[in-house]
Amino acid sequence: MTDTPAAEPGRTLVAVDDLLDFAAALLEKGGLSPDDARTTADVFVWAAQRGVDSHGTARVPAYLDLLSKGVANAGHDIRTESTTPAAAVLDADRAPGPVALTAAAKEAVSRARTTGVATVGVRRTVHTGAIGYYVSKIAEQGLIGIGFVSGMPNMGYTGVKGAAVATSPLAIAVPAESHAPLLLDMATATIALGRIRQAKASGTTLPEGAAATADGTPTTDPEKAVMPLPLGGAKGSGMSLAFELLTSVLVGAPIFASFHSDDPQGREHRQNALLIAVDPAAFGDPGDFADAVDTTLSTLKGLPAADGAPGVFYPGERSAALSDERGHSGVPVAPKVWRDLLERAEALGVVPPEPVAAAG
Repeated sequence: MTDTPAAEPGRTLVAVDDLLDFAAALLEKGGLSPDDARTTADVFVWAAQRGVDSHGTARVPAYLDLLSKGVANAGHDIRTESTTPAAAVLDADRAPGPVALTAAAKEAVSRARTTGVATVGVRRTVHTGAIGYYVSKIAEQGLIGIGFVSGMPNMGYTGVKGAAVATSPLAIAVPAESHAPLLLDMATATIALGRIRQAKASGTTLPEGAAATADGTPTTDPEKAVMPLPLGGAKGSGMSLAFELLTSVLVGAPIFASFHSDDPQGREHRQNALLIAVDPAAFGDPGDFADAVDTTLSTLKGLPAADGAPGVFYPGERSAALSDERGHSGVPVAPKVWRDLLERAEALGVVPPEPVAAAG
């Protein structure tokens, strides 16, 4: 490969296809079928390409642990239940989130082609990975994708002492013609849990109002912080609670109430989700819609940039550009993550790929 940029200092640069093959091989050795391993690895590498390191290849060792402990079910029996053409519930049987939600996205698209709008709930899965991946897959088919996830309470709730609700994410993908799709992918927390861990490792002070101690007292000290605070205070915590109702409660697998009860199984790791596919053709000419999306995004980008701003960007634009760049140059893998992957590879008998470049 010529004219390849050097890896970021301390990071190892790996070609996208090699990283995908490597991650899939590790997950297959961890117990997943070849297809499930490839599907799961694709979600991680997609996130890594877009610079979402918290949901990138750093998740491979964590998923291997979920599989070895039986939290994730490699021998799952995923079943789809439906009583109406426009809606279905996919019982994941504790399948890895990427496997369950990829199947749900395909089901939602297939149904929306007929019904215009289709909803697929996912019950009893484990960590879903980057939810933006699944709505992006829906947008690749020319449909609008909307997704919600609910999980284990690990975030504060306005007025409550201690962890109360989950950092439940929301993602929306809208296809465009001459632009990269709009992709809004956000958690209901001010910062991610991983950001707290990173601040602790580096000794960096946390932003005001972003994290709290175990009893819910706001703190900027990463040594004392154990959970993030909701985005926008009552707005973020309210959204998280609403997502629990739209996912867990809707599919008959409540998490919040069970977690805060005396049920010994209430704190077993699990997640639920809801994916919605909307076919623009059900509302008019899909070509007109695509043109109007492009016009909207172009109008936004044509607005005057504020002083000091690098430009005007819509959600997902910069991460899509980074994905394209890394698709050619390779994905930088953090030193700790690369060491962990190599250790897992040695233990499982997987041959790691040769890096494109490595910083000394």
